[in-house]
Amino acid sequence: MISKAQIIRDGAVAGALGASTVALWFLIFDISRGTPLETPALLAMALFYPHGAHVALLPAALEYSVVHLIAFVLFGISSAIFVEAAERKRSLLPPLVMVLAIFEVLFVAVVMLLGHELAATLSWWSVLVGNLLATAVMVAYFFGRHTNLAYQLFGPWFQVWEEGAAAGMIGGSMVVMWFLLHDLGSGSNPFRTPAILAGALLEGAHNPASIAVSSPLVLGYTVLHFAVFIAFGVIAACMAASLDEPLLWTAFLLLVCVFQTFFVGFAPLLSGVLGDQIGSTTIVAGNLLSSVAMLGFFYLRRTTLHLRSAAPGETAKAT
Repeated sequence: MISKAQIIRDGAVAGALGASTVALWFLIFDISRGTPLETPALLAMALFYPHGAHVALLPAALEYSVVHLIAFVLFGISSAIFVEAAERKRSLLPPLVMVLAIFEVLFVAVVMLLGHELAATLSWWSVLVGNLLATAVMVAYFFGRHTNLAYQLFGPWFQVWEEGAAAGMIGGSMVVMWFLLHDLGSGSNPFRTPAILAGALLEGAHNPASIAVSSPLVLGYTVLHFAVFIAFGVIAACMAASLDEPLLWTAFLLLVCVFQTFFVGFAPLLSGVLGDQIGSTTIVAGNLLSSVAMLGFFYLRRTTLHLRSAAPGETAKAT
């Protein structure tokens, strides 16, 4: 049993870590746009000064930071109470997951309700990314403090997830390197391709000429890019860890094929939106390279794949 004081302390620390993560993300995002502290200042003006009153940047950012920290600490303490209770009673896990989901939706809803002026100056996805990063940090902290709960929930799958995340990072890095080499080879800005993709996916741009290469766009696309690849890597690793049955091996290969088909179908659609700025072959080639790299990683890491690839040869020698 954990004392109430310890639960409150753990929740407060988790909340402070989450708030610091969001603040750091906002700072990096604003610096990349050349306007440090703009995001918290804009949020403060929308929350506390709805009539368009002019407030200095630093005081507004400090006001929002105080409210921001208090909100996260309160949420952290509430989550700590749920986590401690869930460790004793597993039936409370669904409500805990619901609390996390509500926390994610709340931030998006707040941004949508803050008005059109704020929406024009503050990217909704920047707030969502910051919130997702904060949630990941808080979940990692709670699992670190409650290892028994983490083991009861996931057991040895933690190692599988780590392997999948590593595979996703490798695959995502291959695409990033391919885009960089492609842009350098074409004589354009080295970050032209991720900026155009970010403009289409995150900002809803339909005219490629209106998309300027900027650090926020490149930063936002990079986060989304690696999140997708890590998610796919984790799914693939979970299936690769269960290759004892031929059906699961077939399912693993089908998963790779679905991943390829998605990008092959996605590339022409994106080209129709952005014209000739990004060729379909550029995206498809990058995806093929990433898939080869990820399959190679799984082949080298998992002895099951080695045994399955060597089995036909051994069978032939035996006969």
